[in-house]
Amino acid sequence: MTTRRDFLRLSAAALATPAVQAAEPPAQPMHTRPIPSTGEQLPVVGCGTWRTFDVGDDTARRRELADVLRVLFAAGGSVIDSSPMYGSSEAVAGALLAESHTRDKAFIATKVWTDGREAGIAQMEQSMRLWQTGRIDLMQIHNLLDWRTHLATLRDWKAAGKIRYIGVTHYTSSAFPQVEAVLRSERVDFVQINYAANDRDAEARLLPLAAERGVAVIVNQPFGGGSLLASLRNRPLPAFAQDFGCASWAQLLLKFVLGNPAVTCVIPGTGRREYMIDNAHAGIGIYPDAAMKQRIAGAVA
Repeated sequence: MTTRRDFLRLSAAALATPAVQAAEPPAQPMHTRPIPSTGEQLPVVGCGTWRTFDVGDDTARRRELADVLRVLFAAGGSVIDSSPMYGSSEAVAGALLAESHTRDKAFIATKVWTDGREAGIAQMEQSMRLWQTGRIDLMQIHNLLDWRTHLATLRDWKAAGKIRYIGVTHYTSSAFPQVEAVLRSERVDFVQINYAANDRDAEARLLPLAAERGVAVIVNQPFGGGSLLASLRNRPLPAFAQDFGCASWAQLLLKFVLGNPAVTCVIPGTGRREYMIDNAHAGIGIYPDAAMKQRIAGAVA
């Protein structure tokens, strides 16, 4: 009798190399998890745009990025995360959504990244123009820059219907004490932080705190800022990865992150169709438990 474990092992064995294998997005939609403040379901794998979408008027690269978004939506994903500090990324993503008439499929997450109330308002208004939308799904205070000033504005904008959710972000573990203080003192819908198999500081306090406070978690840098995935590229995938359907290191690293139940969504930076397909496959199937997460961390150490 073939068990579920045997089926997963045999299925993954057919794909058992660390290279990207799947030619198409998963046949089934990716999993979703609830945003605690509302219960709205959010797909677990999104698309980060830092560097990858900063292509300006490069027509060929824009066509490639249009394919990335088509894959994201075909796989049941929706989250596209950007920032004014990401060069032309907001303008490029906004134009691609407008050209493909897919704004309704996207969960747009961007950020305010400046000092002062009026400068913050001007920057957010510019973001709305670049995204070609009258409402941003998630507005985040980037790296907590002047967060007290911007948080008041974001609350006003949320009440007015200009944004749907409020969040704060950071990308380095050295800022976690400040992030923790904000989560303890203020009510926000989202926090975006770094977390990876080789970058586990968030497990100690921030992820449990987010779960306790009912804050959705978006994870940036799930590949250790890119250096981890690069270091693993020529190493064989551990045999145990087959137990939960992983066919590449990228899928294994993403499933490590999603194995923490406090994580709502992960947003690897993605600029190529085949990478988006690979990432999307981490959004289906089963996730590692605590013991398996330890094995993954050991495998990448």
